Amino acid sequence: MLKGSTLKVLDVRILQRYMQSSLFRCSCQQQIRTRNYIDGIQRSYITFNDFRNKNRSYTKKELVGYSMQDMYSVVSDVSNYHKFVPYVKKSHVHSVTGGGFKADLIVGFPPLNEAYTSQVTLESPSLVKSECHDGRLFNYLLNEWRFSPGLKDIPNSCVLDFRVAFEFKSLLHSNIANIFFDLICDQMESAFILEVGRRSGPPSIRSHVLKARRS
Repeated sequence: MLKGSTLKVLDVRILQRYMQSSLFRCSCQQQIRTRNYIDGIQRSYITFNDFRNKNRSYTKKELVGYSMQDMYSVVSDVSNYHKFVPYVKKSHVHSVTGGGFKADLIVGFPPLNEAYTSQVTLESPSLVKSECHDGRLFNYLLNEWRFSPGLKDIPNSCVLDFRVAFEFKSLLHSNIANIFFDLICDQMESAFILEVGRRSGPPSIRSHVLKARRS
C-alpha cells in the first residue's frame, strides 16, 4: 500500500502535468470570465485527513437571476449534457417513468474516466437528483439540484442548492480527484448557468453565492 508521503508526491506530479496542459489553461480562463462573482466562496485547505478520506462532498447555495423553471429545464435535460457540461462525453436517457429516468453517462476528467448509470429523480420545478451505486471507480455518487423561490420583487430569480457527494473505492483515486475537486464542481455549475443564459437570455440580477462548503 502506498504511504501518505508517496501519495502526496504522486498527486503533485499529476497536478503539475495538468496545470501545464491546454485544458487547464482554457478551463481557468473560462472560469475567470464566467464566474467572477464567486469572490465570497469559502475555500478549504487540504489537510492530511483529506489524503485518508475516500468521501468527498461539495455544497453551494446561490441566488441566480433565472426562474426555477428556467434552471430546472436545463438541469433535467440530461440527454444533452454531453453538449454543454464539461467532461461529459456521453449522456443517454432511457427507462423513462413518471418520476424520472435512468441515464448512461461517460465522464472523463484528468486523469480519471468513468462510465456509469444513474437513477435520476425529477420533481418539477424544484428538484433534479441523480444517484449511482454501481460505478467502477466509486461506491456512491450523488448530484442534487434544488430550486426555491428567489427575491419577492424579482420573479425571474431563484435560489439553487447544488450538492455533489461521492465515495471512491480507491484511496488513490480519491487523492487524485481531491486536487481538482473544487475546480471541477465550479466548472460544472458554471456550465449550467451559461446554458440557461443561452436558452433564456441575460439574467435578471447578478448571481450571488450565499454559502459554499467542501469536505
